[in-house]
Amino acid sequence: MASVVRMPAVLADATEAVISNWLVAPGDSVAIGDPIVEIETEKALVEYQAEEPGTVGRLVLAAGEGGEVGAPIAVLIREGETDADIDAALGGRPRAAAVADPAPAVSAVPPPAVPPTRANGQAAGDGSPSRVFASPIVRKMAVEKGIDLASVTGTGPSGRIVRRDIARLEERRERPGPSQEPAPAPPVSAPVPGPAHAAAGTITPHTPARRAIARRLAEIKATTPHFYVSTECMVDELVTLRGLINETSPVRISVNDFVVMAVAAAFGDVPEANVTWTEEGLVAHGSVDVSIAVATEGGLVTPVLRGVETRRLSGIAREARALARRARERRLLQRELEGGTFTVSNLGMYGTLEFSAIINPPQSGILAIGAARQQPVVTDGAVTVATVMKCMLSVDHRAIDGALAARWLAAFTARMQDPAGMLV
Repeated sequence: MASVVRMPAVLADATEAVISNWLVAPGDSVAIGDPIVEIETEKALVEYQAEEPGTVGRLVLAAGEGGEVGAPIAVLIREGETDADIDAALGGRPRAAAVADPAPAVSAVPPPAVPPTRANGQAAGDGSPSRVFASPIVRKMAVEKGIDLASVTGTGPSGRIVRRDIARLEERRERPGPSQEPAPAPPVSAPVPGPAHAAAGTITPHTPARRAIARRLAEIKATTPHFYVSTECMVDELVTLRGLINETSPVRISVNDFVVMAVAAAFGDVPEANVTWTEEGLVAHGSVDVSIAVATEGGLVTPVLRGVETRRLSGIAREARALARRARERRLLQRELEGGTFTVSNLGMYGTLEFSAIINPPQSGILAIGAARQQPVVTDGAVTVATVMKCMLSVDHRAIDGALAARWLAAFTARMQDPAGMLV
C-alpha cells in the first residue's frame, strides 16, 4: 500500500523543520538510500534519504513549507496505486494544489469564485482574523525583525509567506521613501555625544542558527560541570613523519588527522574514559566516534568520524576532508551529525596557542588543540628547542574524575610523541 514519508527529526533537539528543496518529483522512482529532499532547521541543511523503495506519488509539502517532526511530507506508491490510495494513506488529507507545481509563484493571485481576500487569506470585510501561512523559520525571522506577518502578502505557494518576502519588506523599510530625506550629517567639527556615537554602530540581526547555537551553549555551560586539564606535546617526530608520509600518500595528511588517531589510541589505552553520563547510569561506548569541529558561515557544526579505532590514517584524512567540505556546503546527511562520543576542536591553523572548549553533550569531553610552535624545553637537564603543541581537555565531572582524565591525557600525549607506534 502507499506509504507516507514523514518529517524526520533531522537533529536531536529539533521539533520542526522546513522543506528547502525537493530532489525528486511525482512519478520518480526511488530506492532505499536515494536522497529525496533537503530539509532545513535552525542549525543545518541536510539531505534526507529514502528509507524504502517506491514511486513518488505526491509531495504533501512544497519547497518553503514547514511542519512538525512526524508530519507527512510525501507519499510513495506501488505499481497500480492511484490518488485514492494516496488519500487513504494520508487519512483523507486534501491534496495541496501548491505541490502540484513545486516552483514558487512570482505573486499570489486569489483563485476565482472566492471572495476577495486580504493578505494571508482573510476574507475582505468579513471581520474574521486572518490565518498566517508561514514556515517556522519565517516566523522567527519576522519576530527578530519586528514584522507583523498579518501585514505581509506572501508570494510562495498558495500565498505562503517565504523568506524572500521578509527580505523584500526589510529592504523597503531601509530604503528612504519619496517624502523621506536622510537626516543631515553633523558638522565635522561638532562633538558627537556618547549615546549618538553608540548608535552609529550597525546591528546585524541574529540568524536562527546563531540564536540556536547561543541558546544551546548557554544551557550546556550552566548544566554541565566542566573541569580542565592541559598538556604539552612535543611533536617533532610527528611533524617529520607527516612530511615523509605526504611524499607518497594519495591523500594529504594533516596534523589534525594524527590528533584524531591519537584520541582513538588513547581511548584504547584507557577505555574506562570512553563513557557518557545519563541519569540512569554511565554509558560505556564500544567504539570511538570522534566529532570534528568545523567552522562554517552559519556557525560551528560537528560531523562525526565513526569507528576511528579501526581506521588507517589515510582513511581518517580522506573522510575528515569530505565531512568538512560537505559541512561548509551545508550538504551533511542526517546520520553524519548524530552521535559522537568525543570532540576535537583545532584552532592551531589560526595561530591560537591554547584555549578551552565547551563540551558537546551528551559527550563527556572535548580536546582543544593549539598551534605547534618551537620553544625552548629542558630535557635531562639540558635546554633544547622542540616543537610543542598545547592541548586542553574539557571534561564532564559527572562522568569522569580528575585522575581518570589525567590518565587519558597522559596516554594521548604519549601517542602524539610516538606517532609511529600508532601506525603499526
